[in-house]
Amino acid sequence: MTHPTAHRQHPIGSGFTAASTTDEVLAGIDLSGTNVVVTGGHNGLGLETTRALAGAGASVTVASRNPDRAAAKLAGIERVETGRLDLLDPKSIDAFATRYLDSGRPLHVLLNNAGLMGGPLVRDARGYESQFATNHLGHFQLTLGLLPALRAAGGVGGGGARVVNLTSGGHRLSDIRWDDPHFTTGYDAMGMLGYGQSKTANVLFAVELDRRLAAEGIRGYAVHPGIVVGTNLGPWRAEGDARGPWMSDEALRDLGLIDRSGRPVIDPGREKKTLRQGAATSVFAATSPALAEIGGVYLKDNDVSPLDEDPKPIDFATEQNPPATVVPHAIDPASARRLWELSERLLTA
Repeated sequence: MTHPTAHRQHPIGSGFTAASTTDEVLAGIDLSGTNVVVTGGHNGLGLETTRALAGAGASVTVASRNPDRAAAKLAGIERVETGRLDLLDPKSIDAFATRYLDSGRPLHVLLNNAGLMGGPLVRDARGYESQFATNHLGHFQLTLGLLPALRAAGGVGGGGARVVNLTSGGHRLSDIRWDDPHFTTGYDAMGMLGYGQSKTANVLFAVELDRRLAAEGIRGYAVHPGIVVGTNLGPWRAEGDARGPWMSDEALRDLGLIDRSGRPVIDPGREKKTLRQGAATSVFAATSPALAEIGGVYLKDNDVSPLDEDPKPIDFATEQNPPATVVPHAIDPASARRLWELSERLLTA
């Protein structure tokens, strides 16, 4: 059965490819007067996203658990400031949103970029599984907290606002575990089912946000960046790292992600990208005029992804070229509404 939102999941012929970079996507776009928040905008894909958007004229607020450390990494980039945000701490999220609203600035782009990937089971103070809590629930709370600023940018007389959620082809690993989202049972050794669930949540959140708020000028997008080795996301760790490794250099070589010298393999057509190629789809979602009338979609390779209506089981730990097109469970509108309602309950529990 084709889901009601499936008609949106068709490439639009953006003119860009998997190999396009952030600078290419932003060519000719002037972001002067545009306010952006990027969570985790000081590391990996987030840092490149911040650099690119600020370079095009945007004023960027980078949200980080350690603003001083983030500021050091952002030194030399103009129009960037930092603010403290811990996505596992509801009070920290509320405090960040309050500070931003108190500044009186509209918010044109919220890039929910920060995230966790894999690893042992960790729970937050509420008992929630940490990948779901960080990757989805923390960003859900942040987005709701910043809605007045998003409305100020997207309402009558405004140019519109966009909420961009970083997801992954890993959404194909798991639908939402409606009866046990916090893994009282069934957590796998590498934590990839938890990751998959959180990445499905990122897409469903974008679908429902767009349904609820498009009429107010606020559009939602979910972005698959490709595979970028060395982004500090995990589960990849250098051999000897005290935190792991969940995946050794040997395993990375077996997956075709690094060569025998330890250098990342770059092959954009097979998802293996540089930072500038990986962050390009985030920038495309945040700024492209081609998306002005399109929302609630999953993007990859700087375009709308087609829908894989008959997905096959995959093993991200062994497959060299896992598919990353969106699958039906991640764009189902009934599931999107159900997740929104579940998320609201979890925030008030």
